Amino acid sequence: MTRYKHIILMFASSMVGSATSHSNVSAEVVFTATSVASVLICILAVFAVYRLALHRKIVYRLALYQVLASLVFAFVEVFQIAFIDYDAENRTFGENAYDRACNAIGFLILYSQWVKLLFTAWVTFHLFCFAVFHKNLRSLEVLYVVTSLLVPLLVAIVPLLTDAYGINTSISVCYIFKNHTSGIDVAAIEKFSLWYGPSMAILLAASFAMVVIVSSLVYHRLRSRPKYGPVSEHDRFWKAFKQLLPLAAFPILFLVFIIPVLASSIDVANNPVNPNIGLALTARVCISLWSAASGLTLLIHISVVRYSVSRRKTYTAIH
Repeated sequence: MTRYKHIILMFASSMVGSATSHSNVSAEVVFTATSVASVLICILAVFAVYRLALHRKIVYRLALYQVLASLVFAFVEVFQIAFIDYDAENRTFGENAYDRACNAIGFLILYSQWVKLLFTAWVTFHLFCFAVFHKNLRSLEVLYVVTSLLVPLLVAIVPLLTDAYGINTSISVCYIFKNHTSGIDVAAIEKFSLWYGPSMAILLAASFAMVVIVSSLVYHRLRSRPKYGPVSEHDRFWKAFKQLLPLAAFPILFLVFIIPVLASSIDVANNPVNPNIGLALTARVCISLWSAASGLTLLIHISVVRYSVSRRKTYTAIH
């Protein structure tokens, strides 16, 4: 009887393990499908900008840089599905194709994250200078692009040199996971020092800047026109500021989507054996939807502007 009970327990255990594995695979397929959708949305947004010749305006170029970074990030995220059938036991360390693929994917993910982060910081800086000092720093666009493309290279290469890019087998994701020192979570240290720490510092600064921008917006809007200056100058300022204002959506979206990811990483660092699965899934959903949100924001802005222009032309033609 004991023998049969043992067989039944083994069978039940194998069934639970199979169900868990199937659930993980299904979840990863959904995340990958979401990343593919994000790629398509970003491509559509880029096509719309060039099709309508909007790239000639700095407002749309700054938004376009955000979407292009999101496109690269989503495109690389699609390849995470390659690690679904990863088996840590049946491999040779340093000689398996998984190692080389993970190094490439981990590098590109961290690089594209930093590109998006720096473009977000520069967009916020651009809005802040215009709202507070009435300075349109379009001459700094080259600086925005060069720093946002080169600085991330220096950051993303660090885990490559320390061989920290690795595969988290529990969620089939390649990122900074590998440890080489017993007793010290080197991967967690690198993740927080190379990404979560700087990103939260920059985004907190961006949040403060957004409060100042909104306050300046309300202040100038409530001021009487005679005290502000000529009516024409006031109108020009508001027209330009309204064109720049949709850029504020990108820092806000970045902050909204990164908070669950940061919370999940803190939870995993504190509870590596039994992390909060719900929080981890929420983080994966945010990562998958992050790029889609950027593309949709630009598409919605273009649609609203085109609709407003169309209504204005119709009104002028009628009257």
